[in-house]
Amino acid sequence: MMILGRISYLDCIVFLIFLAPQLLLHVNIFELLLCVLQALPFFLFQLPCNFIFERFFTPKKHRSPFVKQASPFQDFVIRCIRYAFARFPANISRVFFSKAVALPFFRFRMLRYGYLHSPIHWREIRIQNTHGVWITPDESQKPDVVIYYCHGGGFSMGSSYFYLEFLVTWVSLLEKAGYRNPAIFALEYTLVPEAAYPTQIHQTIIGYNYLRSVAEDASRICVGGDSAGGTLALTLLLHLAKEPDYEKRKPGFATLISPWTTLFSTNNRDTASDFLNANSLHSHGRQYAGSEERLYDPFVSPGACKDGAWWAKASPSKGFGVVFGSEELLGPDLRDLIALWRKSGCAVTVREEPGAIHAWPVATLFLSDTQVERLKGLKDLTKMIRQAIEIR
Repeated sequence: MMILGRISYLDCIVFLIFLAPQLLLHVNIFELLLCVLQALPFFLFQLPCNFIFERFFTPKKHRSPFVKQASPFQDFVIRCIRYAFARFPANISRVFFSKAVALPFFRFRMLRYGYLHSPIHWREIRIQNTHGVWITPDESQKPDVVIYYCHGGGFSMGSSYFYLEFLVTWVSLLEKAGYRNPAIFALEYTLVPEAAYPTQIHQTIIGYNYLRSVAEDASRICVGGDSAGGTLALTLLLHLAKEPDYEKRKPGFATLISPWTTLFSTNNRDTASDFLNANSLHSHGRQYAGSEERLYDPFVSPGACKDGAWWAKASPSKGFGVVFGSEELLGPDLRDLIALWRKSGCAVTVREEPGAIHAWPVATLFLSDTQVERLKGLKDLTKMIRQAIEIR
């Protein structure tokens, strides 16, 4: 079992040290300088002024729901992320989440907490035209439960390695919950603009077929992901439901963290709390879809599927588990989809965290002060899986 402490200011400095050379390697120097110059007024003046004003000179009842409950560190980091999501070009942002930055940073954090080697093993697996990261305590044993995880990042950024600490912690909690040898397979799908739909869903299907051969019993598989990864997980289920042998191939459960259900929606409006920006989100969605017409195709944007019978067939045998924040931009469409699932007879377990923002179970692991707060979202997900997939 391995659970590290929260991110510190030292960690932030080390992260920037790993990040700097990768930015110089992968981003045009003039584009990078322009981005830095444009960001300076925000980071030097707007950020500290707004932070101080809202935290210390604004009555609590007038603060945003997130700021009311956030620590200064959480508040400061989320303000930075909000700016970056709205203003940084995707080719710059993706470097922050890349393997070349995230993996050495994770190894540094392991060393900080006394781990020369992780008790949870991981390795990269290549399957046909895609690959992913396999994470398990004991590679010599067959897993008794497998989570198929698709990472978020608006289809334009993100990597399994950025989520590695989150996923290793999740495996540790599943082991603590009683599973003999839990495993996670985190898919590394192709990002836009290198490829658009249907490349990513084809890769997702390939990854699922591989897991079926590993787990042998599909009911031991839990599909899931966060944000855009949740889009892929839901699209996978809709695709599988159209196949004649789906009842034999149906996963046991789905765990979704703030899934991006509808790629383009008038319900997507910026909130005072969330770091997501509607314009940037819609831009990413259009890139992934490849055309305006596809934005309303259920195989691209699963929230566009209003067919209750299709969802009832697509539902995993034990249903859906959903965790999201009450203040996030994607909340309205997600609530509508959950209502449709329930109306269609699907089993749905929902944890809507009051005052929380997008993908909060992931963010809180790194940003919250106490272990109880940091593990809360992951423990909710683990409990859902434990109730859906029995221990053998």
